[in-house]
Amino acid sequence: MKKKWLAVLLAGTMTMTLGACGSSSGSSSSDSSSDSSAASSSANKDAIRFVNTKIEIDSALKDFAKQYEEETGQEVVIESLGGGVDVNGQLKNYYAAGNMPDIFAFGPDSYKSSFSDWLEPLDGEDWIEDTDYAFKGDDGKVYGMPFSLEGIGLAYNKDILDKAGIDPSTLTNIDAYKAAFEKIDGMKDELGLTSVCAVAAESGQMYWSTGNHLLAAYYSQGVDRDDKTYIDMVNNEGKIDEDRMGQFADWLQLLFDYSDQNVLISGTYDDQLALWATGKAAFITQGNWIDPSLPTYDATFACGLAPSAFTKEDTDGLIVDTPSLWGIYNKSDKIDACKEFLKALAESEEGQKALVENCGMVSPFKSCTLKPSTPLAQSMLPYIESGKTYAWDWVTQPDNMAMNATGPVFELYAKGQLDKEGFVSTMASSIADYVASSK
Repeated sequence: MKKKWLAVLLAGTMTMTLGACGSSSGSSSSDSSSDSSAASSSANKDAIRFVNTKIEIDSALKDFAKQYEEETGQEVVIESLGGGVDVNGQLKNYYAAGNMPDIFAFGPDSYKSSFSDWLEPLDGEDWIEDTDYAFKGDDGKVYGMPFSLEGIGLAYNKDILDKAGIDPSTLTNIDAYKAAFEKIDGMKDELGLTSVCAVAAESGQMYWSTGNHLLAAYYSQGVDRDDKTYIDMVNNEGKIDEDRMGQFADWLQLLFDYSDQNVLISGTYDDQLALWATGKAAFITQGNWIDPSLPTYDATFACGLAPSAFTKEDTDGLIVDTPSLWGIYNKSDKIDACKEFLKALAESEEGQKALVENCGMVSPFKSCTLKPSTPLAQSMLPYIESGKTYAWDWVTQPDNMAMNATGPVFELYAKGQLDKEGFVSTMASSIADYVASSK
């Protein structure tokens, strides 16, 4: 079903003329300090202006945009916002200045709070039938095109597990993990390990990991993608399922007990990653987004992602979803041109190659046969292909709840200042208070 991108475009241009859209910057490689006005003035007035929020794919996107212009005559100007930028705030600034990009990236969590009135419906686009991850608004219409998939779980060092005689495919419930952790812990000296797990729970720097990615398991692990029971309890009532949260607390305690305590209590993300990437821990509580960092540590060991299987019942899937979407500004005068550009990225051979091979991402499109080259991304594919995935429901929890409410509770639990019951009750009250104050 893969088509050459020019052929894909020709089908659309029979009924419409390619226009242009815009991004928030200019033709120069940009970062958080990019000046949109200066960039806009340097671009052709018919150019598509496109805000990309993943700085690491800036070069690959610009290469594709250049190819696209050579083939179609349609200029696409990419602005890539750098790490640490308040993306929502930047887009709001563009809106206030009357300088909105024509295509921009947004997260599912920011749709309701920021962008629901700005996005053009995309219903009818061919790529929608080619993915399970198109973003729909409350009205059931599609407003966002996915471009990559990311997975959350426990990344494991397969070389270590092999030496310990542990098959990662058996790690589908908490009892299996307990047995594996105990066995590896008893072989730490032999395996050259500092700890079994690399976990960091200091809330000032790691709230995004604990209050988002770890809590993702409570919301979604083992839950059908369309079942929003636990996230709806939080969003609509400010409540949690205390029994399920208690099971989650047991899981956390297991991870904490087998972690390097210095990294757990006061470590940064870099400390956590270094512990695992240098072969000093068998597991790390992160996802496939750490793939690009592995060469920094000369990490050549085989590795993969295993489920955050915190219950006694088997849950053999990964939490996989698209972390952000590409949408079109509904007041753009180049909407048709924007749709054609997104279509080329999604459906053409060149577009799929740009996203998977050049950007290093996992494609959300079923027709794409290209495979990522990085190890954790590769390990996600069997789960995706077999439909064993759970949704990123955490992305729709109240804005900044991880930073201001749940992150600190993880830290108190990691420090032993809360027991299991205290963790559950404090999590319940923190969430209830935060949701109430957010309304």
